[in-house]
Amino acid sequence: MPALLSPATCTHHQVLIVGAGAAGIATASSLISRDPSLDVALIDPAEVHYYQPGWTMVGAGVFDAPSTAHTMASTIPRGVRWLQARVTGFDPVSRHVVLEGERTISYEQLVVCPGLKLDWAAIDGLEDTLGRNGVTSNYRYDLAPYTWELVQNLKQGRALFCQPPMPIKCAGAPQKALYLSCDHWLRHGRLGAIKASFYNAGGVLFGVPDYVPALMKYIEKYDVDLHFSQRLVAVDGPNKRATFVRTLPDGSSERHTEPFDMLHVVPPQVAPDFIRNSPLADSNGWVDVDPHSLRHRAYANVHALGDVANTTNAKTAAAARKQAPVVANNVLVALGRRTGLARYDGYGSCPLTVERGKIVLAEFTYGGKLAPSFPTWLLDGRQPTRLAWLLKARVLPPLYWQGMLKGREWLARPAPLATEGAQ
Repeated sequence: MPALLSPATCTHHQVLIVGAGAAGIATASSLISRDPSLDVALIDPAEVHYYQPGWTMVGAGVFDAPSTAHTMASTIPRGVRWLQARVTGFDPVSRHVVLEGERTISYEQLVVCPGLKLDWAAIDGLEDTLGRNGVTSNYRYDLAPYTWELVQNLKQGRALFCQPPMPIKCAGAPQKALYLSCDHWLRHGRLGAIKASFYNAGGVLFGVPDYVPALMKYIEKYDVDLHFSQRLVAVDGPNKRATFVRTLPDGSSERHTEPFDMLHVVPPQVAPDFIRNSPLADSNGWVDVDPHSLRHRAYANVHALGDVANTTNAKTAAAARKQAPVVANNVLVALGRRTGLARYDGYGSCPLTVERGKIVLAEFTYGGKLAPSFPTWLLDGRQPTRLAWLLKARVLPPLYWQGMLKGREWLARPAPLATEGAQ
């Protein structure tokens, strides 16, 4: 069990980590595994740590929701101190983090990884109807089981699936909900009576072109109405109406309303308020870091990783798994305890669950360069495979809990930082 400290009695740490999600705990574990004598503290108010990549599987009836939740106390690594508090601001010049109640904690090195904010309120009427009236989202622990309930009970009608503007965490998750739902309806002979539509605020099905052909085969297989440049802006749950704004080629826009029997929503996503309003943020509100060293561009003793960083990689747990060892190494370099900076190459992974039992395993680095973890004769990520499904369903959850969060860097050892692209 971690040492749970009161902020009132804890005023300074060598390394202070803001956020105990996947990125924060993995970084803390990687630091302690490299140097057990290090004074590391994590700040996070949450009681529960969630394996969020599992929620798509919960929404398809593959995982049970409780299997994706562990207590925070059991998840934080031994040797790391836990401050169960809420951060409200930063003073990077004086090296202080401000907590709720105006208490401050000083640090030598700061790691910022509080994740992002799901902006449910950005869609008119959505908060009033979530979890009711056929409106759901796999982006929330308590709603993913409702997704599965709706999928099982829907016999006919219209099912709408939405994707907001980028950036969002796990850009493939909106499609995963679509494919797994359609697969269930197809297997039960209902897909003809249920018409699925996918409303994507972007202009392409997936940002890395190599994976699009395989995905389009499933769009055709499930006879999905595919709509681009369409953003969900309002939901009328009781009357089951969804309003979209369509961006036209000339830049103008128009609104239209669609009826639904089931609506799977993914909300717009932004940096947390205390990040957006801090000196650490760039003009878009994300923490401003060098994309390779993950060190802040203005404050050399600040690093950031995970969803809150302004790097252009996909915001996934797989990205955090690769970033955490890089940040751990580079923090130790900054403390004078190690030589040789490490480099993050932009790796991200998205296991696209196109049907129950098969996955298109998208793996790529900065610029959409393919970065497969396995030889193509064993697993070609551009094609749907059973092996990729077994990886997602059987291997990745224990790899997350017992590998990544324990500082075991299987297939995640950091590479040296080359001169190119470094700062």
